[in-house]
Amino acid sequence: LVSHCTHHHIVVFLLTFFSYSLLHASRKTFSNVKVSISSQWTPSCLNSTAPELRPYELWNSSHLFSNAEEATLFLGTLDTIFLFSYAVGLFVSGIVGDRLNLRWVLSFGMCSSALVVFSFGTLTEWLHFYNKWFYCCLWVVNGLLQSTGWPCVVAVMGNWFGKAGRGFVFGLWSACASVGNILGAFLASCVLKYGYEYAFLVTASVQFAGGVIVFFGLLTSPREVGLPELGADEVSVEEDANRPLMGSDDVDDDDRNYSIQATDNDNQPKAIGFFQACCLPGVVLYSLAYACLKLVNYSFFFWLPFYLSNNFGWKEAEADQLSIWYDVGGIIGGTIQGLISDVLQKRAPVLAVSLLFAVGSLFGYSRSPNSKPINAVIMAITGFFIGGPSNMISSAISADLGRQDLVKGSSEALATVTGIVDGTGSIGAAVGQYLVSLIQENLGWMWVFYFFILMTSSTILFISPLIVREIRLLLHERHLRMLSE
Repeated sequence: LVSHCTHHHIVVFLLTFFSYSLLHASRKTFSNVKVSISSQWTPSCLNSTAPELRPYELWNSSHLFSNAEEATLFLGTLDTIFLFSYAVGLFVSGIVGDRLNLRWVLSFGMCSSALVVFSFGTLTEWLHFYNKWFYCCLWVVNGLLQSTGWPCVVAVMGNWFGKAGRGFVFGLWSACASVGNILGAFLASCVLKYGYEYAFLVTASVQFAGGVIVFFGLLTSPREVGLPELGADEVSVEEDANRPLMGSDDVDDDDRNYSIQATDNDNQPKAIGFFQACCLPGVVLYSLAYACLKLVNYSFFFWLPFYLSNNFGWKEAEADQLSIWYDVGGIIGGTIQGLISDVLQKRAPVLAVSLLFAVGSLFGYSRSPNSKPINAVIMAITGFFIGGPSNMISSAISADLGRQDLVKGSSEALATVTGIVDGTGSIGAAVGQYLVSLIQENLGWMWVFYFFILMTSSTILFISPLIVREIRLLLHERHLRMLSE
């Protein structure tokens, strides 16, 4: 891994890392300012700033909601709308990314999404224009545009980094979402005192600038700078040491690290079809498992600052800063668990152990006392055991699935497979956000955490066939090593 690394690899790592971080930062802004938005959309008796903005009679005739509960339910609906459109967009973006220039698709999505976020949060507030249907339409478009990010960055990373050390590299790199959450929370908390519209303005501006940098600076494949394709000079010993991590029993001796984009333009294979990608081993099971897990992970992403403010009465800016600890735990968890899976050369057993601990951490966090230090510690532990597996499925495992032996003749498959896994996960997350708002309104926050525990357990259930198969392979390999000794 180190011997093949050049400064181009480092630049690609950083550009893809921060491009997706900026996309996530703009999403995080919305969750960080929900309390401010809710108060702005309610009557002036609940909104101390409204009389300062316009005449009392005009405001009370044009407010969106009569109480905070209705505003909260609509905010949950917006989350659901965004995630449904994001899920649909992922299925399409993966196919488009395998057929068009990944750099163009990524930069277009970043710049266009930045303009939509600016219109949603800043322009409407400056013009005092509040309309539920307009908000919904903007958020549908934003979901479609943001969906271009993940399949493209995973495919570019797959072009530059092979199987050797993939769990560690992708585990470290997949922290981009958590870093984006931290960046979004930091930027929002810094300018929130001036109004929530400035939080949208700052993140949208930074994201647009990032899209411009990606367009002029990102290299999508080593062949663009004359470097050899992945695996061109690997020896057979390295091949055997880095067998595919999907637990396949039959591995060809000529297995190599394959570039997602073909090396020879004259022999460039056609991209794999959508239904062909769905039929690849492990794609459906991991997609269903990720639907349950992403529901929990994104519920923390969308609702954690609101929960801290609503349940403990903490200030919104303080809740935004405290929510960072969940992402810190996810960063550490994804890196460590990816490294362990590299050592074992199996992913599913590592996921199973982490998710079992996640059930216990969710139960413990639901009973966290009204203490910021204690809450932060338990929150980080919860992020470690939930965010880590989520990062692994969406990055390293998606790379494994998109580059197994069955796609050797059609190597442009990674963006499509990534879109299927992440798209299915986003459908589950979309349904979950609306359910969270309903459960919280009717039963309270404790039942929300029981719902999270159920979904985490369902994740283990879906990957249980893969867990059993990979554990059997580990025991078989151990038995062979004992016999050889």
